[in-house]
Amino acid sequence: MSTVQLGLRYSAEHEWVNDETPTVVGITQVAADALGEIVYVELPEVGDTVTSGEVMGEVESTKSVSDLFSPVTGEVVAVNETVTDDPTLVNSAPYGEGWLVKVAVTQEGPLLTAEQYAQENGVQL
Repeated sequence: MSTVQLGLRYSAEHEWVNDETPTVVGITQVAADALGEIVYVELPEVGDTVTSGEVMGEVESTKSVSDLFSPVTGEVVAVNETVTDDPTLVNSAPYGEGWLVKVAVTQEGPLLTAEQYAQENGVQL
């Protein structure tokens, strides 16, 4: 069963961010569960600029290929190479070891609280 983690904020496209500096970005367990077994992750490179609401990479699962949308605007300062080597971490630990990138944020896109995201996706906290 999918879970939503308190203390994070969420985009409508199923990405999460924390309040750290730099901001950590990942995809939600709701998205990971819907995708099925993730077999490939394409992420931006360190130094790339990502823009809120725009594609920053993709996730390929045994079911489909899905775009990753950036929930924030800023410069990518770290990429989780462990996830590119072992994409199944996105399924097994989407809020932990399965994080995707860290961004030096200059602007946030529209984000939901954990409660709002859970309600919109029919998931309990």
